[in-house]
Amino acid sequence: MIARMGTVVLDCPDPLALAEFYAELTGWRVGDQDDDWVGLTGGGEVNLAFQLAPDHQPPQWPDPAHPQQFHLDVYVDDLDTAEKQVLALGARLLAGSDKPTGFRVYADPAGHPFCLCTN
Repeated sequence: MIARMGTVVLDCPDPLALAEFYAELTGWRVGDQDDDWVGLTGGGEVNLAFQLAPDHQPPQWPDPAHPQQFHLDVYVDDLDTAEKQVLALGARLLAGSDKPTGFRVYADPAGHPFCLCTN
């Protein structure tokens, strides 16, 4: 095992409104939030969060021109070690990631974004 699943993040035009929708749907609670991020808690080890995407184009199922959009946050103990492991599995570090403190952004082999995060 390289990482622990942490948070599923959905891009959206109004993070608080979408968080409130899912809080009502699931019975989870609105937790951490700022101007462009709202998290829900209450789902056990895996959380759900909503990230501001001002130019968000919603998916139009099953239209491949407007595909589903989300990314995964997975938690690791050591970013450098985990980076070597995920790159060996076929991931690639995304341009602009610039190795910020606490997380790094990659694409899986099919191009879906995910973040390696430290606790």
